Parts: sequence; structure tokens; C-alpha cells
Amino acid sequence: MKPEAVVRAERLLGGQAESWRRVESRGWTRNEHWTIVLRGGARAFLKEAWVPPSPEWLRQEAEVLSLVRGPFAPELLAFEDGERPLLVLEDLSDGPHWPPPWRPGDVEAVLATLEEVAALRVDSLPRLEALPGWHEVADDPALFLSLGFASAGWLERALPELLAAQDGVDTSGDALLHADVRSDNLCIRDGRAVLVDWNHACLGHPELDVAAWLPSLALEGGPGPREVGRADEFAAHVAGYFAALAGLPPPEGAPRVRGFQLAQLGVALPWACAVLGLEPPDLLR
Repeated sequence: MKPEAVVRAERLLGGQAESWRRVESRGWTRNEHWTIVLRGGARAFLKEAWVPPSPEWLRQEAEVLSLVRGPFAPELLAFEDGERPLLVLEDLSDGPHWPPPWRPGDVEAVLATLEEVAALRVDSLPRLEALPGWHEVADDPALFLSLGFASAGWLERALPELLAAQDGVDTSGDALLHADVRSDNLCIRDGRAVLVDWNHACLGHPELDVAAWLPSLALEGGPGPREVGRADEFAAHVAGYFAALAGLPPPEGAPRVRGFQLAQLGVALPWACAVLGLEPPDLLR
């Protein structure tokens, strides 16, 4: 029996599916993913969601992809709203390279794509909202200290400079941001990077996408943030974001994401300390 998502996609695309395959995503949400091959050979990638906040994220992604078109994003083929929204996209699952591993030239391809994305003007998207950071840590230091990255003494000494660095850099701007750049959200096709999962797209400072990507890149065997040599001014923002969130209970729609945020904090916090000339966290030495 054909899965419901496949039947719906057939109706939206006006074709009969000859084959379909369930895809296990490396992402952190509970969407259901399928690839289908229609008679004639056309292919499509399906995303169906029902666990909050994923349905709303699919609606947002469909809206963004109707505005953002280019070789850096998959083609939007169809969208059907409802209790279980269905997004039908160009299939990128076979053929392109999905890092890791990061091959020679891949990092440069992502940086080039992020510059192309930032240059696109899409005024109708929302501005980047204020993100959690070191102020939340200052309000509840016990949550951060429970992660085992630093002692209370280190936090007391470092927090004033981390707060000043976060508050001293303006994150606003008119650049288009993908706002969720990670390896599970990008592939390399014909030497250039294609970004998927556009539901968080917004407008802000163009270097923020680079800064937010660097910790996960280092975790996957790519160059460290200081080797890439970009976005150092946002190191405190990135470290503060993960420091504020990693100890919270997991969200319903992404139950595994806190562990990944914790791992990224292990890269972002030493990066911020190196940029600011702070002593490294004493429990990470």
C-alpha cells in the first residue's frame, strides 16, 4: 500500500509514482521524509510533518522557498497545508555529496553560497529576533554550570567580557540568512553548495550564518573557527546561544537537539575565549 504522503504527492504533481523510499534524515525534527520516482523518471523529495512545531516550520519553509529561488536552494514543486502539511521539493538525496566528510573545496563552496545568499534582497522576510545568550546565563548561572564546562569562579571572571562582546556587536542587517546552516542542511552539487530546510530564514548581519555554522563544521572534522578566519566578532554570540540552551529540557519536536548544542558549545566557548583573550574554561583544559 502506498504511504499517504506518496498518494498526496501524486495528486499534487499529477503523476503516478513508480517507486518510493523512506528516508531517515540526519536532522533533529520528527518530519517524515520520502523520495519518489514518477513515471517518466521525474523525482521528488517529500516532507510531511505533524509533531509541533514541525507543521508550522513546513509552512514557513514553503513560504520562504516561494520567495527565495536560485541554485543555492531546492526547487519548490508543490505544497499542501492541513493537519499534516506536505512539502514537495526537488530531490537532492542521490547524486550530490552530503558532508561529512568535508572534501577539499567543500568549505569554500559553502562560504561562496552563503555570500550569494546574503546578497539576495527579500524584504518581506522577518528580521532576526533577539537570541538567547549570556544574559540568560547571567540570570541563571546554575543551568550553565550544570553542563560541566566551567567552574563558578571562571564564569564570574569571564562573564563581564562575554556580555560586553555580545552587546557590542550589532546583529541587524538586510542580508538574507538561512539561519540553520549545518551539514544535514546542505549538500555539494557540481562544486557548489545547496542549502535545504529554509524554515528559519530571516534578515540580519551576513556573517551570522558563517558564525553559526563553524562549531558544527569543526565537530565533523572540518577546520576550526579560527582556521576559517571568518566571523570572529560573533564568537561570543554563538557561544552564548549554546550556553543558554544546551541545559534546557529538549523541545517536543526535536528531542535530540540539546546534545548537539552541548557538543557545539565545546567548540564555540574556547573560540570565544581565544577571540577575547580570556583564559580557557577551567574544566575544558
